[in-house]
Amino acid sequence: MPIILPLLLLLQDPAASATQQPVDWAKALGIEEEKRDPITGEFPVDPYAQSNANAGAAPVRSDTLAHDFGGQPGIRRMTDRLIEINQADPRTAAIFEGHDMVRLRRTLFEQFCYILAAGCDYTGRDMRAAHKDMGLQVNDMNALVENLQQAMREQDIPFASQNRLLAKLAPMRADVLKR
Repeated sequence: MPIILPLLLLLQDPAASATQQPVDWAKALGIEEEKRDPITGEFPVDPYAQSNANAGAAPVRSDTLAHDFGGQPGIRRMTDRLIEINQADPRTAAIFEGHDMVRLRRTLFEQFCYILAAGCDYTGRDMRAAHKDMGLQVNDMNALVENLQQAMREQDIPFASQNRLLAKLAPMRADVLKR
């Protein structure tokens, strides 16, 4: 069997293979390439009703927590770092493969910013719709939370403030995990 491949390569006509055009399999199979929005850089999504209620939690009642997180710039740094950690973590990296990271970065920032009362509106989908068919399990969720805790520690966010955000996010677990 190992001899067959080298023999086939020897029998190939080099002139024929040099003139053959590569097959565009996506075109041949009728698969259209998704185009990113030229302004946002995001891939299109099916329409949905935008509402702060989609954030999965009501915002905290004062802006003290937003201050502890460094306001919008601090929340953005934490969000960006969380995404970096998740993409590098072997426990969570596969979760993010093939996802629109531009959209995730924006909507996750908006969600944290809204919940922390830092002056943002949340424009993403509700948690159930956003995580539908992802198949997330308890171990995945635990790893994601550990990574969020690491991102918050790296930003020197006070421990009590970290816990207040985690308490706001915890009830979303039921909408995110696979049933």
